[in-house]
Amino acid sequence: MQPEQCTGAAVAGLDAKELPKIPEEDVEALKAALGTGNLIEAAVKAKETLDMADKITLDIAVMGESGSGKSSFVYAIRGLGDTDDHAAAIGVIETTMEPTAYPHPTYPNVRVWDLPGIDTPTFKPDTYLEQVEFSRYDFFIIISCNRFKYHDIELAQEIQKMGKKFYFVQSKVDQDLANEKKLYEEGILKKRNAPAKRPRQHREHAILDAIREKCIKGLEAAKMASPRVFLESRWDLGKYDFPTLQETLVDELPSHKRLALLRSLSHVSKETVEKKKEQLQTQIWLKSLVSCGVAAIPLPGFSIACDVAVLVMSLKGFCRDFGLDEKSLAALARQANKPIAELKAVMQSPLSEAITQDLVITLLTKCAAGAVQYSKTFLKFIPVVGSVVSAAVPLPTTYLMLQNFLEDVAADAVRVLEVVTEGAVSNPD
Repeated sequence: MQPEQCTGAAVAGLDAKELPKIPEEDVEALKAALGTGNLIEAAVKAKETLDMADKITLDIAVMGESGSGKSSFVYAIRGLGDTDDHAAAIGVIETTMEPTAYPHPTYPNVRVWDLPGIDTPTFKPDTYLEQVEFSRYDFFIIISCNRFKYHDIELAQEIQKMGKKFYFVQSKVDQDLANEKKLYEEGILKKRNAPAKRPRQHREHAILDAIREKCIKGLEAAKMASPRVFLESRWDLGKYDFPTLQETLVDELPSHKRLALLRSLSHVSKETVEKKKEQLQTQIWLKSLVSCGVAAIPLPGFSIACDVAVLVMSLKGFCRDFGLDEKSLAALARQANKPIAELKAVMQSPLSEAITQDLVITLLTKCAAGAVQYSKTFLKFIPVVGSVVSAAVPLPTTYLMLQNFLEDVAADAVRVLEVVTEGAVSNPD
């Protein structure tokens, strides 16, 4: 079979269940292309779908009073430390006088906007949302370091009326914990006149619950229905509620925006890594189709024709998505105060910089034999002429290679996370 052209009977049984999470209109276009027997046409459509996914923009608005910690949050959600390039300006005095976009350093289509504090002279509550161009943003993060005030709640209610999501974040919770611990150490809270709801002994989780409950009750008292509050500290994003916030943002985004956010998120939990892997898995079939249909070249030594350069880019992309490249690992090592060699030592897959065409050919060769058993499944997707096995081998081979590599880099991301968080887990007592 020539890789650029397939002829024969039309495909039967191709449906959305066999192409998970691909938009319905794209599934129909792929069906039509494959039904004509033209592999190139189908591959071109698959490439268009992938390109569109890479260009989807995501705009995150971060708002709060001056000094609330919103600028710190802007760089934290972009995976940056306070000394990294592209970090937002941080200071006690309000530094943001107009909406300022900070593109993600690796995925510039994801922009985090540092909005001016509503208490600044040029912005007033009744015109604030209009002045900051409310419609531009996909969702809003409302930050406070003490308590949420009336204008925070008023803005949240307006955002809710306009049909967009918002999330309350209580920042600098590490400072609250440090202050509480000092009070316990000084014995103040062990006295008989200590507030009844305070635990008699210092227990971090109980103090966090009390902080969260106080925030929620304050919001409920202001007629905010079913408020959710996430506690965070810029010094350790793996602790408190930041991982839960990440998962919530992903779960509540429209499906076509989800991959953009997941790619940009730092790995502060195993759950985030798993969600990212699951989302990237939905692209593997499309990537396989592109590699086998557009400018495919027969590989010497076995019956596979594919574009190796496309596969090199795909593997490098997976590494980048999981932060497994030299620049990302170096930044992570600095933030965790660990040698980069310690992070690399637990990895079993190559870094992005080590991926070459020779490596891809080696991986394909290893997968070729195992792919034969999957040929019947792939016959549902491609019209075939001649030998069933030889016709069906290229797609399942590239598919299995990409799938295996994705599994490997996701597992490495978890191993690196475990090294970074080793000894940093807070004591539940």
